[in-house]
Amino acid sequence: MSDNHGHDDVGHGHGHGHDVHGHEHEHARGVRARFREVFRPHSHDAADSVDSALESSAEGIRAVKISLAVLAATALAQAMLVAVTGSVALLADTIHNFADALTAVPLWIAFVIGRRKPTRTYTYGYGRAEDLAGIFIVAMIAISAVVAGYEAINRLIHPADVSYPWVVAAAGLIGFFGNETVAAYRIRVGKRIGSAALVADGYHARTDGFTSLAVLVGALGVIAGFPLADPIIALLITIAILLVLRSAARDIYRRLMDAVDPELTDTALATLRATPGVRDIESVRLRWVGHQIRAEAGIVVDHQLDLLTAHQIAHEAQHNLIHQVPKLVDATVHVSPAPEEGHNPHELLDHHPQPEAVTG
Repeated sequence: MSDNHGHDDVGHGHGHGHDVHGHEHEHARGVRARFREVFRPHSHDAADSVDSALESSAEGIRAVKISLAVLAATALAQAMLVAVTGSVALLADTIHNFADALTAVPLWIAFVIGRRKPTRTYTYGYGRAEDLAGIFIVAMIAISAVVAGYEAINRLIHPADVSYPWVVAAAGLIGFFGNETVAAYRIRVGKRIGSAALVADGYHARTDGFTSLAVLVGALGVIAGFPLADPIIALLITIAILLVLRSAARDIYRRLMDAVDPELTDTALATLRATPGVRDIESVRLRWVGHQIRAEAGIVVDHQLDLLTAHQIAHEAQHNLIHQVPKLVDATVHVSPAPEEGHNPHELLDHHPQPEAVTG
């Protein structure tokens, strides 16, 4: 017997929020910890509250639109200044900013596609479109690293003067403020709706902001009489881009491989154990589909229970899971009777290979 209780179209409407970080360990404080967070952000896949699918996608689309406009304006302003100054560090930063702006396009498309209802072919819906957009984001970060690195090495081999270094410094400040504004917004919205792709894109923008500050440092070096500061800073920017690439690729890979934060699995197991009538747990499986989580669980109840009572226990287990596991929108709970002497409730399936799963 299985009980399925989903909320894919309109959301389950419960007003219970989830404080995702209430059970988290305390993060390290200080300058070093904050620096590591920039390039290799510590994150949990759980979001702060449970919103409906349509509301989450709409909020994601709005975040993408706003960030696209801000980053496009920032990159265009910097591009005009590159033509005037000839700074390769500023060029590297501008390329990165243009790449970051372009990543908003597939994200936008993914959020729109993800709002489609499931079909007989795509029975889980189209939420995976976000993960495909994440692959594109990783590819864009990689390309921007290659282009920026090539330009930096070429300038080291063939030095050239930087005109108007004070203009380059001003362009660096423009890039920092534009990117940090977008980064904070993307990360906040991405965590709230549970979108790994949007969060990854937010950290991408944040690193762009710090590389823009590096452009400012390079310009000051040129002003101080050290012209090689410009290509050297461009190389440092390339290294920063590669660090972001590693972090973003790891996060998207985990989503594609159906990885979840172990704390979510622990929460699901604890929730099932605490449900009255559940004697044991056969299995628990969780997976992200876009910015939502779906679950499958197997529980064991007393073999003497009637069908209606067993169904009520399964339904209560579902209800508790949806309330306690952040971003969980659908749960299928299979009920098995506790084995009695001489009887195996799974006898019919014993000759079939069974996939391994987390158990209680």
